[in-house]
Parts: sequence; C-alpha cells; structure tokens
Amino acid sequence: MRVFSHVSDWQAARTGTEYAGRRVGFVPTMGALHVGHRALLERARSENDRVVLSIFVNPTQFNDSTDLARYPRTLAADKALADGLVDDVIAPPAAELYPDKYHYRVTENDLSLRWEGAHRPGHFDGMLTVVLKLLNLVRADRAYFGEKDWQQLQLVRAMARAYFLPVEIVACPTVRAADGLALSSRNQRLSAAGRSWAAEFPRILRESPDSGRAASALGAAGFEVDYVADHQGVRLGAVRLEGVRLIDNVPL
Repeated sequence: MRVFSHVSDWQAARTGTEYAGRRVGFVPTMGALHVGHRALLERARSENDRVVLSIFVNPTQFNDSTDLARYPRTLAADKALADGLVDDVIAPPAAELYPDKYHYRVTENDLSLRWEGAHRPGHFDGMLTVVLKLLNLVRADRAYFGEKDWQQLQLVRAMARAYFLPVEIVACPTVRAADGLALSSRNQRLSAAGRSWAAEFPRILRESPDSGRAASALGAAGFEVDYVADHQGVRLGAVRLEGVRLIDNVPL
C-alpha cells in the first residue's frame, strides 16, 4: 500500500502500468476510519482490480473552525484498517488540493440549501468541490459512498451526472452498531454515557409516526434538534448531544 502526500506524485503513479486497463474503485474519506469505512473498502475490493482511498480532512466543508480543529486525525490507525484492502492512499495537505485557495468551487442551488445545508452554510460547496477534485484525480470507474450521509450521496450523484463524469457512484448501506447507532467518526467524542444514550436517536427516528413528533420526542429525550424531515421515502435527522453533532436517516 503506497501513500501519496503530493498530488504530482499521485498523478505520475496513476499513469503507471499498475493502472493500465484495470478497473479502479475509489473510497473518499476524511479519515478516522471505522468498520463502516471498512465495509466500503471491502465492497470496492470485491468489484475492482485496484482500490484507492483518500484521507483528507477537508477544511472547506467545515463552517465551524472548532469542529474542524476537533476532528480526529488518525492516519496510522487508518492505514492499519485499510491494509490488505487498498492499493494506494491519497493523503495530501490542504495546500496540495487547493492551490487556487478555494477561489473556484462547486455550488448547487436547490437540495444543498435544505436541512444540512441550512444548518451548515457552505458545507456542501466545500464537499462537492473536493469530491470533484478527487474524482478528477483518481479517475475511478466506481466511487463508494455511505447512505448515512443521504444528502451528500444525492448531491454527488447529481453532480456526476451534471458534469458528465465517467464514474459510477455506488451507494452502500449504513453500518450500525449493535444498539442501532450509525457508525461515525464523531461518535468517538461522546462520553460513555452519551454514547449509550445516542442510540435513542435512530430509534426515535424509526418509531415516530411523523417528523414533527420525532422532533418533539428527541427534544424530550435530551437532544438538541437541528431538524427532522421526511423526504422521498426517507426520514432525515440531525441532533446534538454533548456538543457532538450526529446525523442519520431511516427509510419510511
């Protein structure tokens, strides 16, 4: 498994014989890998000849500088989890991916303004911009995204269509802990008591008869509710617990 910190080195490797005529799978991440990420990598490994992983904490999708500073950075552990599943890792500093200093960006003017976008201004501009850059760099046949980030998945799919990108966006089911909580890097920041209580979030989303009563029940259970919304057969929600922001979605 090779690790590339310079874009130019990666570009040279991508033109090498290892990639000639091979099907390439790509898993973009911000690191702090967990079992959910491993499921994406296993899917990519099973369907492609080469697998590329990116590990990049993208500063442009954080509207809260404190959240960016607190985001886990665990490169050594990430490489250990990916070992045996990944051929190449792209892990550049921000200056390598933003030589333009973010003067050029992707903006979507509908779905990105709702729910997550309304509560995190600029988040989806940053996410779409870095994903477009990475897709252009990796030139993968398939790119794998988890269904937990439902809005992100829809926006990336639509962007790929809008820009005629020659890549299949593959959706992978949300991986959950035994108590139902969706696996997330942010879960690491919860106390033991908070982590136990967080399992009420997906349960209430799943069992409430409508979005309004789900929001009320979450508030009564001690969560700070950003939103709950029913859309296209999915119930979306975002809450805060112990200062940690959690998102999830469940089918209706």
